[in-house]
This record gives sequence, C-alpha cells and structure tokens, in this order.
Amino acid sequence: MLNAVSGVLRGSAQRRSTGPDRLAIEPASPATTRRLRRRAIGIARYLADSLTATPRARQRAIAAIRGRDASSQPIARLSARRRLHRRHALIRLTTDRAIPISVALIVLIAAGVSLAPAATPVGAVQDEVQAAADGVRLTIGGGAGGPNEFDGPLNGDAIAAAGAPVDDGTLYKPVAVDTSVASSIGMLQHYTVRDGDTLTSIANRFGVSMMTVWWANNLTSKDSLKAGEDLVVPPVSGLVVSVKPGDTLDSLAASNKISVKDIVAVNELKDTNLIVGQVLVLPGAKGAPMPTPKPTTRPQYSGGTGPAPRYAGGSWAWPVVGGGNYISQYFHYGHYGIDIAASTGTPIVAPLAGHVIFAGWKSNGGGYQVWLHLGNGLYTAEYHMSAVTVSAGQDVAKGQRVGRIGMTGWATGPHVMFEVWVGYPWESGSYRVNPLRYY
Repeated sequence: MLNAVSGVLRGSAQRRSTGPDRLAIEPASPATTRRLRRRAIGIARYLADSLTATPRARQRAIAAIRGRDASSQPIARLSARRRLHRRHALIRLTTDRAIPISVALIVLIAAGVSLAPAATPVGAVQDEVQAAADGVRLTIGGGAGGPNEFDGPLNGDAIAAAGAPVDDGTLYKPVAVDTSVASSIGMLQHYTVRDGDTLTSIANRFGVSMMTVWWANNLTSKDSLKAGEDLVVPPVSGLVVSVKPGDTLDSLAASNKISVKDIVAVNELKDTNLIVGQVLVLPGAKGAPMPTPKPTTRPQYSGGTGPAPRYAGGSWAWPVVGGGNYISQYFHYGHYGIDIAASTGTPIVAPLAGHVIFAGWKSNGGGYQVWLHLGNGLYTAEYHMSAVTVSAGQDVAKGQRVGRIGMTGWATGPHVMFEVWVGYPWESGSYRVNPLRYY
C-alpha cells in the first residue's frame, strides 16, 4: 500500500511539474521533484501507520504528529505545515473510522437483542396466530372446550362484558354467583275489597279458610274491611311466615305441628337451608284465634222501653224481600230488635216511606247501616248490611231498597238486625220497642 500511494503521488507530481504549462513557465528542478517524492512517501507512510494497528505503526504515527520524524526539515515553516497537514489527515481518518465503528456497534446491539430470551412463549405466539385466524374464543366460566364455550366474532358489547383477553386470545367471562333468596312471596295472591265483601266470602272465593285471610293480613276485626283495601291471600290454608334467626325446617314444622315434607312441597324448595327473611307458606298451620269482641255497654235511656206509638201511615213492609228469610233472634232484654236471616245480598227495604238520616259505616257493632225517620217520632235502624244503596238526606218510598243482607259488624252470619226507635236513635231519652208490634 505504501508503494502504491507513493507511486500515485510521484506520478501526479511528475505530471504537475512536467505539464505543458509548467514547462512553458519554468523547468522542473531536481529539488522540487525530490521534495514531492518525500512528501508522497511521508503521506503514504502516515496512512499506512494509521490503518495498521501495530505498535510500530502507532509509534511512527505519534512521532509524525509530534514532529519527531527523522525526515523532517529544519525549516520551521515546512515543519509547521507538515504538522498541520497530519493533524487534518488524522481528523479525517478519525471521522472516516467513526462511521464503520457506529455501524458495527448497531450490528452488535441487534445481534444481542435477537439472542436474548423471548418475553412471550413461542406457544403463546402460535396460539395468538391461531386465534387471529379462527376469531376470538369466549369461554364462559373458564371452561375450555365445554358446553359454555363460544367460538366466533364478538361485538363491542360482548367483549366489554367478557373482559380483557389472555395471551392466547381467549376471553374468560366470569359467571355471577346467584345470591337470590328462594322465597314463596310470589305465590301470594292479592285481592281488592269490594262493597259487600266479608272475610268469609273472600276466603270462599280463593278456596281457603277465613282465618287464613285473617292471619295473612294481621287483621284485628273481621268487620273492619273497607272497600278498596288490598288483602293478601295465601295459596293454601295456613300461615305465612318470615324466617327468623335460628329457624329451620324442623323447628318450624315442630312448632306448627306440620310435616317438613309438606313445607318443602308447597314452597317448592330446592334448598332446605333457610335464610333469614325468606318468606314461607306453612300449610295447615294455625295462628292465634280471633279475639272475641266485647259488646259495648249501650246507654240507658230515661224513657226505657215504653209503649209503642201507633203509626197512622198504614201497614209496614217486611224489611227483607223474598222467601227463605226467617227471624233468627227475637226482641229481648239485651237485644232490642229482631234478627232476620237471609242469603248474603238479599235486598233490604224501607218498611215505610221516610227520610234517610244516616247511611254508611258506624263502629257501633252494626257495620254498614241505614237509619230512617218515619215521622210521628218514630225511627228505624237496619244493621249488618253488605251494601248500602241510599244516601243521607234522601227520601225513600215504602218497600224501596236501602241495602243488602250481609254480616258486617258484630255478626256471625248473614242477616239484618231491625230496630224501631221512639226518638232519635242513640240519643238520651230515646228508647227501642219491639218491631213486631207493627206487623
């Protein structure tokens, strides 16, 4: 390489010194030729030393930089020029070497990265490729390949509900735990009370006992039903209970004298472990008996039961229309009227033409009732109606319907209690007489 560079520079110097223009100006001198030859040899040696990584070459390069070369000229200007030229050459050489060194470093780094252990298993990558080819696979509850697995494309809602996919592209959708409590509250029926309804009629409508309706609605009086009231009716005769802490099927069955088998069958239980707050129907169970109503003490009237005044308005109509009615209880001490029994809904009429002074409900044991003013100081009162068909302030004719037979108030069966008052009913000085005196 040294000889090649020297030859190139020598030929260049000869051409420059022997060119037509140069010969025309001045002939080339031997000194100039030698100087160019030495410069070419020096440059070639410097390049050779720079490109050859041997101790001797490095020493010659350092010596050339420091100006210790034996071939240096004593002339200060020539030496300074040579040192400057060599420094520039060294800088160019260093710059030229930086490019391949950088390339080599990049290649080494890339090789190191490719040889490093993979963060994702090869199998996972293959699974991802397979998942991309087959579409996303959704496994509900984590069962792979089971009946709950879903293969195929998913829309945005399904992916959002399923959650983030795992490495192989499978989406596992968690199955929510069923925390609902098995309850028989859905078996309970609802009924809206109508005019004329009684506990017995409602119970008969649904095929259960009257006490079943009583217990299910926590009633305090069987005659306290109001039109429009909502009643709960169990599917069978018995009690409706809410499970309390410590209750079990065995304890409930024992305390109510029924069988566990019947409880399970009626409530369609699949789990015999009870939960607090769970509603159960206990078929055949019985609650507290209906309290016996205490009759109120009726006020004593100064007039007592005096003579019955005669009424010149003619004969009286019988209060109950139709056959089959009969007197179930006559007028006597403590019962100041007559009870006329008949089927529920049988019409009740006014015995004479009169004026309605009251029509509706009263909490005096008579339930729904109608009071009439007949004139001549006589009044009538009819109690325990299932329906009232007149209103206060209305004038009625003899035999006009004023209500229907029922058993509201203190009554043990469908009937009407018919009273005749001398003086305004229930006021001081008024008294009742036997209605049969007018028939």
